[in-house]
Amino acid sequence: MQKILVLDFGGQYNQLIARRVRDQHIFAEIKPYNKITVDEIVAAGYAGIIFTGGPNSVYDPASPHYDPAILDACIPILGICYGCQLIAYMANGRVETAGSISEYGKVELTIGNDPLFDGVPTQSICWMSHSDYVSTVPDGFTATAYTASCPTAAMSDPSRRIYAVQFHPEVTHTEYGTQVLHNFLYNICGCTGDWRMDNFTEDKIKEYKNKLSGKKVLCALSGGVDSSVSAVLLHKAIGDDLVCVFVDHGLLRKDEADSVERIFRHTFHMNLIRVDAEERFLKKLSGETEPEKKRKIIGEEFIRVFEDEAKKIGRVNFLVQGTIYPDVIESGMGDASTIKSHHNVGGLPSVIAFDEIIEPLRDLFKDEVRAVGKALGIPEELVMRQPFPGPGLAIRCIGDVTKEKLETLREADAIFRDEMVAAGCDQHASQYFAVLTDTRSVGVMGDARTYGKTVALRAVTTDDFMTADWSRIPYEVLEKASSRITNEIPDITRVTYDITSKPPATVEWE
Repeated sequence: MQKILVLDFGGQYNQLIARRVRDQHIFAEIKPYNKITVDEIVAAGYAGIIFTGGPNSVYDPASPHYDPAILDACIPILGICYGCQLIAYMANGRVETAGSISEYGKVELTIGNDPLFDGVPTQSICWMSHSDYVSTVPDGFTATAYTASCPTAAMSDPSRRIYAVQFHPEVTHTEYGTQVLHNFLYNICGCTGDWRMDNFTEDKIKEYKNKLSGKKVLCALSGGVDSSVSAVLLHKAIGDDLVCVFVDHGLLRKDEADSVERIFRHTFHMNLIRVDAEERFLKKLSGETEPEKKRKIIGEEFIRVFEDEAKKIGRVNFLVQGTIYPDVIESGMGDASTIKSHHNVGGLPSVIAFDEIIEPLRDLFKDEVRAVGKALGIPEELVMRQPFPGPGLAIRCIGDVTKEKLETLREADAIFRDEMVAAGCDQHASQYFAVLTDTRSVGVMGDARTYGKTVALRAVTTDDFMTADWSRIPYEVLEKASSRITNEIPDITRVTYDITSKPPATVEWE
């Protein structure tokens, strides 16, 4: 099987790069830059190497560097962002700070004639995120693309099959990023595309059948896409040795708890324990307003509930969680910057009463998880449901979390989701929900002055959740949702719509 090495220098998009490679039906493997040598890379027989981005400046002695011998290893290389600058640095080019002309976001790219840009028009939109740039290309290299502010948006040395781009071809906002990666993988590395997602599903079932056979396994089931796919995958591997624990923490959407129980107990015939823990969670969250602390509290309480249930059913060796890679990246991994903690990752207490945590989907992105779900035979209505964060409505309820505020948010969220579905907008938005802000504003109802709560509606379009654009929902849909929310929920006097993309925002408000 052909494989590509993604050499990680601490970029936020390291796994996204690997995922884009897998989209092209080529297996990708991520290795930290300081955990593999040039000799090991050569011995492993990689068809190509991709240097990731990273948050550092390459001319800083403390920044991640690599053995320059890699450039003469006769393996095709593609450097992205920091990886581009690192190639220039290793080959004795010059990298400088961009100062006031740093580029972030969508930028117009102009390309020249180069194998990497086969099939790409002379001008297109790319996604930039850098404060340094290659000011002088190394000997043997030629600048092959530029922008208004960046004279070396790409460079190459075709004789050694070394290519580098300052922009990010892996993100969807780069118009021809997929074509650029395809050219590198197929035309430059000579890959043929012999890897499929079905391989992943079959391999995981086989792995867990061998590893967990005869062991007691507890699955943290939320009813969301990730935990559902994890549960079915493990169920196919070990059958009744899997016990699914569904914690009804009072932070779910309207009617969701009953729906989860019905599907997994009666449709999939799994061993399911439903735990009513609403009072327990709300007591722990009482008075807490700081988002990270809320996440940590919820994460630890989840584990404590599972420990309690495990004691009731006897010795349990393993805990299964539906962690996926965006959870890992945004919680900080290796040299990557921490954006926020997730209860599946950063919120875990340091000591837990299980031998090991099993995270079968840890290396996958959302659309890959859905593909696994389809391969497992999970019904489309469950596989394609929009994602829901592990901490639930607690991170959509700004400020302190109370039962009263959660009920208000649940109703507003249900109305918005109803109107999205009724208008067919659910087919285009990847995620949509309501947020109960901590802002109050003056309103008028009848002849009386009111001072009520403000709800924000949020909808985004994305295929990887690493970047996302706000959804252009028709005004009449927003109008109807706003009208219903303010008319049907007495203590809400104002509805707003969030038009911020990711970055600079995250999808969730907390």
